[in-house]
Amino acid sequence: MIDLLAYGAFFLTVALSYAVICLGLNLQWGQTGLFNVGIAGFVAIGAYVSALLTTPHTPDRFGGFDLPIVAGWIGAALFTGLATLLVGALTIRLRADYLAIATFGVAVAVQLVLLNLQPLTGGPFGIGYIPRPFASLATDPSAFGFANLALMAAVVLGVYLVLERLVRSPWGRVLRAIREDEAAALALGKNAVSFRLQAFAIGGAIMGLGGALQAHFIGFIAPENYQPTLTFQVWAMLIVGGSGNNRGAILGAVLVWGLWAASAGAVAALFPTDQQARASSLQIVMIGTALCAILLLRPRGLLGEVRTVSRHLLAKPGKPNRKATHADST
Repeated sequence: MIDLLAYGAFFLTVALSYAVICLGLNLQWGQTGLFNVGIAGFVAIGAYVSALLTTPHTPDRFGGFDLPIVAGWIGAALFTGLATLLVGALTIRLRADYLAIATFGVAVAVQLVLLNLQPLTGGPFGIGYIPRPFASLATDPSAFGFANLALMAAVVLGVYLVLERLVRSPWGRVLRAIREDEAAALALGKNAVSFRLQAFAIGGAIMGLGGALQAHFIGFIAPENYQPTLTFQVWAMLIVGGSGNNRGAILGAVLVWGLWAASAGAVAALFPTDQQARASSLQIVMIGTALCAILLLRPRGLLGEVRTVSRHLLAKPGKPNRKATHADST
């Protein structure tokens, strides 16, 4: 029973770390309509920055400043937000499909840097000895697991409350107005490029924080942890939970991670050890099948975006779009 509770705490902690990343994507895509498929790259930046700031000094690698964990998390969010801002300044004017290609290219470039810049990143061997919160409780798996779960839940709650306040503010209403009808928002004097860049950078900073949380919970990172599969997982979480809804992003993260863990267990049980690496692709098939089912049964996700007055007006034939957009942008 104790082992089961410890595993439950471990499962929820990992799921909630994905929820933080998913909340960042929801700000970019769900609220602003920015098609970012470079999630793995931004998560990796946050993880490595936090690891470099907090690990002990080693003579064979730059970094190891041995700072507190909280300093690593803050540094990860700030540095990733700055990196996202620079990427966005170059790409934010691109159309959705071109923006997707550009952000995917950024993710590939980040992974190549992680693999080849060994004096900084450890190369393919990664970075170990990353300090873990409540390390003094590591001898007691239950206490360690529940302490980390409580900390992760507090971080998710904090990010959720901040984002809820932002998206319900005039700033958030402008983002939705730009997403729904950019021409009308521009006619009302809103700088669409500036608002998109702000949302892109803040969403990237949240993704970097999520990467740092994962790195410190696991205690080890390597370039192979940030494959395109990570981007697919986070997108599946957001679509299943409900794009445009922060609660849906959290729910989707828990459900999809549960399905991912269950499918991994099924692969381990059904296939011999020498075939499990090849059979692991069935995990993606199962996630894709679940995603198709969700889209067919609930096209807006399990917890779709709450219909606002402006969206309601936009949905009614005969209602001018100008009034609807004005309600979202003032």
